[in-house]
Amino acid sequence: MSSFAPERFSGRSVMITGAAQGIGLAVARRIVREGGEAMLVDRAELVHEAARELRADGGQAHSVAADLEHYEGAQQATDAALEQLGRVDVLINNVGGTIWARPFEHYAPEQIQAEINRSLFPTLWTCRAVLPHMIERAGGTIVNVASIATRGVNRVPYAAAKGGVKAITTALAMELAQYGIRVVATAPGGTQAPPRRIPRGPGPADDQESRWYQQIVDQTTESALLKRYGTLDEQAAAICFLASDEASYITGSILPVGGGDQG
Repeated sequence: MSSFAPERFSGRSVMITGAAQGIGLAVARRIVREGGEAMLVDRAELVHEAARELRADGGQAHSVAADLEHYEGAQQATDAALEQLGRVDVLINNVGGTIWARPFEHYAPEQIQAEINRSLFPTLWTCRAVLPHMIERAGGTIVNVASIATRGVNRVPYAAAKGGVKAITTALAMELAQYGIRVVATAPGGTQAPPRRIPRGPGPADDQESRWYQQIVDQTTESALLKRYGTLDEQAAAICFLASDEASYITGSILPVGGGDQG
Protein backbone atom coordinates (compact mmCIF):
# COMPACT_ATOMS: atom_id res chain seq x y z
CA MET A 1 0.00 0.00 0.00
CA SER A 2 1.35 3.45 -0.93
CA SER A 3 1.96 6.05 1.75
CA PHE A 4 2.11 9.70 0.75
CA ALA A 5 3.55 12.88 2.27
CA PRO A 6 0.77 15.30 1.28
CA GLU A 7 2.79 18.53 1.31
CA ARG A 8 6.20 17.28 0.18
CA PHE A 9 5.90 18.79 -3.31
CA SER A 10 3.57 21.64 -2.45
CA GLY A 11 4.34 24.61 -4.68
CA ARG A 12 6.76 22.57 -6.81
CA SER A 13 6.66 22.29 -10.59
CA VAL A 14 7.79 18.88 -11.79
CA MET A 15 8.45 17.67 -15.34
CA ILE A 16 8.26 13.87 -15.72
CA THR A 17 9.25 12.09 -18.91
CA GLY A 18 8.01 8.66 -19.96
CA ALA A 19 4.92 9.43 -17.91
CA ALA A 20 2.15 7.75 -19.91
CA GLN A 21 2.46 4.40 -18.12
CA GLY A 22 4.66 2.30 -15.86
CA ILE A 23 7.13 3.89 -13.42
CA GLY A 24 6.68 7.35 -14.94
CA LEU A 25 2.94 7.37 -14.36
CA ALA A 26 3.40 6.01 -10.81
CA VAL A 27 5.79 8.90 -10.13
CA ALA A 28 3.40 11.46 -11.60
CA ARG A 29 0.55 10.09 -9.50
CA ARG A 30 2.63 10.42 -6.33
CA ILE A 31 3.89 13.91 -7.20
CA VAL A 32 0.40 15.36 -7.64
CA ARG A 33 -0.95 13.59 -4.56
CA GLU A 34 1.88 15.17 -2.59
CA GLY A 35 0.92 18.67 -3.74
CA GLY A 36 3.04 19.15 -6.84
CA GLU A 37 2.04 20.43 -10.25
CA ALA A 38 3.22 18.03 -12.96
CA MET A 39 3.93 18.16 -16.66
CA LEU A 40 3.67 14.63 -18.06
CA VAL A 41 5.78 14.02 -21.16
CA ASP A 42 5.65 11.02 -23.46
CA ARG A 43 5.75 10.42 -27.19
CA ALA A 44 2.56 8.36 -26.91
CA GLU A 45 -0.69 10.30 -27.13
CA LEU A 46 -1.76 8.13 -24.19
CA VAL A 47 -0.04 10.74 -22.00
CA HIS A 48 -3.03 13.07 -22.38
CA GLU A 49 -5.36 10.42 -21.00
CA ALA A 50 -3.02 9.90 -18.05
CA ALA A 51 -3.04 13.62 -17.25
CA ARG A 52 -6.83 13.75 -17.47
CA GLU A 53 -7.09 10.88 -14.98
CA LEU A 54 -4.83 12.71 -12.54
CA ARG A 55 -6.89 15.89 -12.88
CA ALA A 56 -10.07 13.90 -12.31
CA ASP A 57 -8.55 12.75 -9.00
CA GLY A 58 -7.95 16.38 -8.02
CA GLY A 59 -4.32 16.65 -9.11
CA GLN A 60 -2.63 19.47 -11.01
CA ALA A 61 -1.43 17.78 -14.19
CA HIS A 62 -0.66 18.84 -17.74
CA SER A 63 0.65 16.84 -20.68
CA VAL A 64 2.63 17.14 -23.87
CA ALA A 65 3.42 14.53 -26.52
CA ALA A 66 7.04 14.78 -27.68
CA ASP A 67 9.67 12.42 -29.05
CA LEU A 68 12.66 12.81 -26.73
CA GLU A 69 14.98 10.73 -28.90
CA HIS A 70 15.61 14.04 -30.71
CA TYR A 71 16.72 17.36 -29.23
CA GLU A 72 13.83 19.16 -30.92
CA GLY A 73 11.37 16.99 -28.97
CA ALA A 74 13.15 17.70 -25.70
CA GLN A 75 13.04 21.43 -26.37
CA GLN A 76 9.36 21.21 -27.31
CA ALA A 77 8.59 19.44 -24.04
CA THR A 78 10.62 21.94 -22.02
CA ASP A 79 8.92 24.90 -23.69
CA ALA A 80 5.51 23.36 -22.93
CA ALA A 81 6.48 22.80 -19.30
CA LEU A 82 7.67 26.38 -18.87
CA GLU A 83 4.52 27.72 -20.53
CA GLN A 84 2.17 25.66 -18.35
CA LEU A 85 4.10 25.55 -15.08
CA GLY A 86 6.04 28.81 -15.23
CA ARG A 87 9.22 27.06 -14.12
CA VAL A 88 10.72 23.60 -13.69
CA ASP A 89 11.86 22.88 -10.14
CA VAL A 90 12.36 19.17 -10.70
CA LEU A 91 13.08 17.16 -13.85
CA ILE A 92 12.54 13.40 -13.67
CA ASN A 93 14.02 11.56 -16.67
CA ASN A 94 12.28 8.22 -16.95
CA VAL A 95 12.32 7.38 -20.68
CA GLY A 96 13.95 4.08 -21.62
CA GLY A 97 13.51 0.34 -21.71
CA THR A 98 14.88 -2.77 -23.34
CA ILE A 99 13.49 -3.31 -26.83
CA TRP A 100 15.06 -6.71 -27.58
CA ALA A 101 16.42 -9.47 -25.35
CA ARG A 102 19.26 -11.49 -26.85
CA PRO A 103 22.99 -12.21 -26.52
CA PHE A 104 25.03 -9.35 -27.93
CA GLU A 105 26.26 -11.28 -30.98
CA HIS A 106 22.65 -11.64 -32.13
CA TYR A 107 21.92 -7.89 -32.19
CA ALA A 108 21.83 -6.29 -35.64
CA PRO A 109 23.65 -2.94 -35.89
CA GLU A 110 20.39 -1.05 -36.37
CA GLN A 111 18.97 -2.69 -33.24
CA ILE A 112 21.99 -1.54 -31.21
CA GLN A 113 21.46 1.99 -32.46
CA ALA A 114 17.76 1.84 -31.63
CA GLU A 115 18.49 0.74 -28.05
CA ILE A 116 20.91 3.65 -27.54
CA ASN A 117 18.44 6.09 -29.07
CA ARG A 118 15.69 4.82 -26.75
CA SER A 119 17.52 4.67 -23.43
CA LEU A 120 20.36 7.22 -23.54
CA PHE A 121 19.47 10.18 -25.72
CA PRO A 122 16.16 11.15 -24.08
CA THR A 123 17.96 11.80 -20.78
CA LEU A 124 20.86 13.56 -22.48
CA TRP A 125 18.63 15.79 -24.62
CA THR A 126 16.14 16.68 -21.90
CA CYS A 127 18.88 17.60 -19.42
CA ARG A 128 20.38 19.87 -22.09
CA ALA A 129 17.02 21.50 -22.83
CA VAL A 130 16.12 22.19 -19.19
CA LEU A 131 19.53 23.21 -17.84
CA PRO A 132 19.66 26.82 -19.09
CA HIS A 133 16.43 27.50 -17.20
CA MET A 134 17.66 25.87 -13.99
CA ILE A 135 21.03 27.63 -14.19
CA GLU A 136 19.32 30.99 -14.71
CA ARG A 137 17.17 30.34 -11.62
CA ALA A 138 20.19 29.04 -9.67
CA GLY A 139 18.42 25.94 -8.44
CA GLY A 140 16.65 22.72 -9.30
CA THR A 141 16.83 18.97 -9.06
CA ILE A 142 17.30 16.37 -11.79
CA VAL A 143 16.46 12.73 -11.07
CA ASN A 144 17.54 10.28 -13.75
CA VAL A 145 16.29 6.72 -13.96
CA ALA A 146 19.14 4.34 -14.80
CA SER A 147 19.08 0.56 -14.25
CA ILE A 148 20.81 -2.30 -12.47
CA ALA A 149 20.93 -3.91 -15.92
CA THR A 150 24.45 -2.49 -16.32
CA ARG A 151 25.30 -5.86 -14.77
CA GLY A 152 22.98 -8.30 -16.48
CA VAL A 153 22.51 -10.66 -19.39
CA ASN A 154 21.05 -10.44 -22.90
CA ARG A 155 20.75 -6.65 -23.15
CA VAL A 156 24.23 -5.19 -23.64
CA PRO A 157 23.10 -2.16 -25.74
CA TYR A 158 20.49 -1.24 -23.12
CA ALA A 159 23.09 -1.73 -20.40
CA ALA A 160 25.46 0.59 -22.27
CA ALA A 161 22.75 3.23 -22.56
CA LYS A 162 21.88 3.07 -18.88
CA GLY A 163 25.57 3.15 -17.99
CA GLY A 164 25.60 6.41 -19.92
CA VAL A 165 22.70 7.68 -17.81
CA LYS A 166 24.74 6.94 -14.69
CA ALA A 167 27.69 8.85 -16.17
CA ILE A 168 25.46 11.81 -17.05
CA THR A 169 24.32 11.86 -13.43
CA THR A 170 27.74 11.86 -11.80
CA ALA A 171 29.37 14.25 -14.26
CA LEU A 172 26.51 16.77 -14.30
CA ALA A 173 26.36 16.76 -10.51
CA MET A 174 29.94 18.01 -10.45
CA GLU A 175 29.26 20.72 -13.03
CA LEU A 176 26.02 21.98 -11.56
CA ALA A 177 26.63 22.03 -7.81
CA GLN A 178 27.93 25.59 -8.15
CA TYR A 179 24.44 26.63 -9.28
CA GLY A 180 22.61 24.89 -6.46
CA ILE A 181 21.35 22.16 -8.80
CA ARG A 182 21.31 18.57 -7.56
CA VAL A 183 21.63 15.63 -9.98
CA VAL A 184 20.84 12.14 -8.71
CA ALA A 185 19.55 8.83 -10.06
CA THR A 186 17.87 5.60 -9.15
CA ALA A 187 18.83 2.27 -10.70
CA PRO A 188 15.66 0.17 -10.74
CA GLY A 189 15.75 -3.59 -10.79
CA GLY A 190 13.04 -5.83 -12.16
CA THR A 191 9.67 -4.20 -11.64
CA GLN A 192 6.20 -5.69 -11.81
CA ALA A 193 3.80 -3.62 -13.87
CA PRO A 194 0.51 -4.08 -15.70
CA PRO A 195 0.82 -5.07 -19.37
CA ARG A 196 2.05 -2.06 -21.33
CA ARG A 197 -0.68 -0.49 -23.42
CA ILE A 198 2.01 0.49 -25.92
CA PRO A 199 4.75 -2.18 -26.02
CA ARG A 200 8.43 -1.18 -26.01
CA GLY A 201 9.21 -3.59 -28.81
CA PRO A 202 7.93 -6.42 -30.99
CA GLY A 203 8.15 -9.09 -28.27
CA PRO A 204 9.70 -12.54 -28.70
CA ALA A 205 9.41 -13.79 -32.27
CA ASP A 206 10.04 -17.47 -31.52
CA ASP A 207 10.87 -19.94 -28.76
CA GLN A 208 14.55 -18.99 -28.79
CA GLU A 209 13.76 -15.33 -28.15
CA SER A 210 11.37 -16.35 -25.37
CA ARG A 211 14.16 -18.36 -23.73
CA TRP A 212 16.54 -15.39 -23.97
CA TYR A 213 13.97 -13.16 -22.29
CA GLN A 214 13.36 -15.75 -19.57
CA GLN A 215 17.10 -15.74 -18.88
CA ILE A 216 16.80 -12.02 -18.07
CA VAL A 217 13.91 -12.69 -15.69
CA ASP A 218 15.74 -15.55 -13.98
CA GLN A 219 19.00 -13.64 -13.62
CA THR A 220 17.24 -10.54 -12.31
CA THR A 221 15.36 -12.49 -9.65
CA GLU A 222 18.41 -14.54 -8.65
CA SER A 223 20.62 -11.44 -8.35
CA ALA A 224 18.12 -9.73 -6.02
CA LEU A 225 18.72 -10.64 -2.39
CA LEU A 226 14.97 -10.42 -1.81
CA LYS A 227 14.39 -12.87 -4.70
CA ARG A 228 11.50 -10.95 -6.21
CA TYR A 229 10.62 -8.12 -8.54
CA GLY A 230 9.79 -4.72 -7.08
CA THR A 231 6.55 -2.81 -7.47
CA LEU A 232 5.81 0.44 -9.26
CA ASP A 233 5.17 2.08 -5.89
CA GLU A 234 8.55 0.95 -4.57
CA GLN A 235 10.30 2.51 -7.57
CA ALA A 236 8.25 5.72 -7.39
CA ALA A 237 8.93 6.10 -3.67
CA ALA A 238 12.69 6.11 -4.20
CA ILE A 239 12.50 8.55 -7.11
CA CYS A 240 10.27 10.95 -5.21
CA PHE A 241 12.50 10.81 -2.13
CA LEU A 242 15.49 11.87 -4.23
CA ALA A 243 13.40 14.57 -5.93
CA SER A 244 12.28 16.06 -2.61
CA ASP A 245 13.97 18.31 -0.08
CA GLU A 246 14.39 15.27 2.15
CA ALA A 247 17.37 14.49 -0.11
CA SER A 248 18.72 18.06 -0.13
CA TYR A 249 22.25 16.97 0.84
CA ILE A 250 22.44 14.21 -1.78
CA THR A 251 23.90 14.83 -5.23
CA GLY A 252 25.91 12.75 -7.67
CA SER A 253 24.56 9.58 -6.07
CA ILE A 254 22.91 6.60 -7.77
CA LEU A 255 20.50 4.64 -5.57
CA PRO A 256 20.02 0.97 -6.57
CA VAL A 257 16.39 -0.09 -6.09
CA GLY A 258 16.72 -3.75 -6.92
CA GLY A 259 16.00 -5.76 -3.80
CA GLY A 260 19.67 -5.86 -2.87
CA ASP A 261 21.10 -6.18 -6.38
CA GLN A 262 23.59 -3.31 -6.65
CA GLY A 263 23.85 -3.56 -10.44
